[in-house]
Amino acid sequence: MTNDRPSLIGLPVNLLLQDRPAVVVGGGRIAARKAASLIEAGAVVTIVAPQICDEVRLLQVRIVEREFQPSDLDEAWYVVTATDQPAVNNAVFEACQTRRTFCNSADDPANCSVTLMSVVRQGDLVVAIGSGGRSPALATWLRQHVQSEMGPEYSTLLEILSTEREKIRSAGTSSEDANWQKAFESGIVDLVRAGQLAEAEELLRSCL
Repeated sequence: MTNDRPSLIGLPVNLLLQDRPAVVVGGGRIAARKAASLIEAGAVVTIVAPQICDEVRLLQVRIVEREFQPSDLDEAWYVVTATDQPAVNNAVFEACQTRRTFCNSADDPANCSVTLMSVVRQGDLVVAIGSGGRSPALATWLRQHVQSEMGPEYSTLLEILSTEREKIRSAGTSSEDANWQKAFESGIVDLVRAGQLAEAEELLRSCL
C-alpha cells in the first residue's frame, strides 16, 4: 500500500505560549475549542472570521469579524486554522510559511507545520500520544487507556520525586546516578495511591 500523505514525523515539544499572541482563523465550534486550549496555555488569542458563533463570543479573545488577511498574522507566535474551506486553510498556511510562524490546521495535515497530540495531564506530568496525523481516533483511544491508569496519585508522586531530586542536587550529587527505577519497581505508586505518603517517601529514600 502506498501513502501519498506528506511526512508528519517531527519533534515533540511543549510550546510555551504564556502572554504570547496566537491567532485562530475560523469562528465555529472547532475554532472555539482550539481557542479555549490556547487560552488555557496562557496565550493572548485573536480570532479572525466573517461569522462568529456564540461559543466564540463567550471567550476572552479579541475578535476580528471579517475575512482572513495575511497581515492578521504579523505578530503571531502560533496560528490555528479551523475552517472547512481548503483555500482559506492554504492561504493561512502560506502566510505562516512566509513569516516562519508555526501553523496547525484542524484535520488538514497538508496545511500544517505543527500537528497536535492527544494529551493526558496530572499536574505537571504530561503524556502525549501522536499518530503522525494518520489516525487521531487511535491516539484518542490510547489516551483514554493511559488516563484510566494515570490517576491523581501520579501528580502527588511527581511532587515527592521532585522534592527528593532537589535534596540530592543540593547535596552536590548528580540525581542522574540515583536508582529511581528501583523505587518504581518496589511499589511506590501503590503506596501513594493508598495515601501512604510517609511510607512512600521512606521507600524512595531506601531505594536511592
